[in-house]
Amino acid sequence: MKKALLAAGIAVVAGAGAIAAVVASSHGGTSDTGATGGATTPTIATTAPSVPVVPPGTTTSPVPTTTAALPPPPAPRGPRLHSFMVGVVDDSLAQQDPAAAQTAVRLSRDAGFGAIVLTAGWKRGLTAPPPGSLLGIRNAGRAAKRARMRLFIVVWHGFARNTPRNAAERQQFAQFAAAVAHALPSAYGVIVGNEPNLNTFWKPQFGPGGSDAAAHAYEDLLARSYDALKAVDPSLRVIGAAVSPRGADRPDGIRPTHSPTAFIRDLGAAYRASGRKAPLMDSFAIHPYMLSSAIPPTAAHPKTTQITLADYPKLVTLLDEAFRGTPQRGRTLPILYTEFGVQSTVPRSKLAAYQAANGQEAVHVSPDVQAAYYRKALALAYCQPTVKGLFIFHTFDEYSLDGWQSGLYYADHTAKPSLDPFRQAVADLRAGKLTNCQ
Repeated sequence: MKKALLAAGIAVVAGAGAIAAVVASSHGGTSDTGATGGATTPTIATTAPSVPVVPPGTTTSPVPTTTAALPPPPAPRGPRLHSFMVGVVDDSLAQQDPAAAQTAVRLSRDAGFGAIVLTAGWKRGLTAPPPGSLLGIRNAGRAAKRARMRLFIVVWHGFARNTPRNAAERQQFAQFAAAVAHALPSAYGVIVGNEPNLNTFWKPQFGPGGSDAAAHAYEDLLARSYDALKAVDPSLRVIGAAVSPRGADRPDGIRPTHSPTAFIRDLGAAYRASGRKAPLMDSFAIHPYMLSSAIPPTAAHPKTTQITLADYPKLVTLLDEAFRGTPQRGRTLPILYTEFGVQSTVPRSKLAAYQAANGQEAVHVSPDVQAAYYRKALALAYCQPTVKGLFIFHTFDEYSLDGWQSGLYYADHTAKPSLDPFRQAVADLRAGKLTNCQ
């Protein structure tokens, strides 16, 4: 989750218990790997697997060859035209006033979105959400149901200082997640946690000898949450990982983080070591932001540990490596791109609707480029056979210019020039005109 004003901490939005302002973590002007990669798409070979030891701090990602073969791309007129989800992540939809929630959800639907993602925050000691804390989410969920949109909930603990530190706290978290699901029976899926490969959201990242403490602890959290959520509703989709697209893999670095490449491998190792006989998740989530909004989503990173939209073969390879031969699906595990955003410029005539930036502003592109990149992202994701949906980070821009201006509406809820082209891209996808997947 990439939002602004880390120093301001966490704000509750409209009684939803949702996170309104969070630091830009997996995107921005600095890179944990220091490389942006080229524009080619890696391929998956069909030889025997070979898993090298990747030393901490490496900036290359020698993803091994694998026997995994990608499923065929979707047929030109198949059911995927309507089952592929185009969603939005925006806590401002969760309003205490039902009419305000209805209006925000309607604008999201009008933009082309068919699903919404909202957040519910756990705090240490809680096993259920406080009374009234889900009101905003409930209002938005009801509006989404009327609009025939799917509701997803991110259950997470906020910043790293509130990381579930031990088995008892992770069990509290799982009970809390189950209570949220029970209170919101219209929820289609629950995303467990947020970017646990970053020390912004999970500490410690490393254990003795540079071991991956975060992956092992998160595996336990995900397993407990999976069991608790399935006890509420076996059909509820449990979505795991929600990893950042970048990380440094340097235990002694200024900002100790894990790349998604290392984290996926270590999550699989932790799962195998646990001896668990049940799956961990029904879908795998990743936030495939580009390093800068100026970089097109078609840019791939075959020689680094980054994973963005064009690195799909690398991602499938890693999931196959991590979980092959276990009760957890790997190669065929459904993937959701649960956050992706391209920030667009704010014209001078709209600046009165925003708060001035306190820090250095990120790179923004024109609304025309934003629309073009969103169209390219939709086409890429649609053609990746195990990817089930792409979720744009925001319907509406955040008010602070330190935050994210990746919405299709300005902060005053008036349409950007990118709105109509985005709506047309979704319509083209539904009509089978967006791409032929060649």
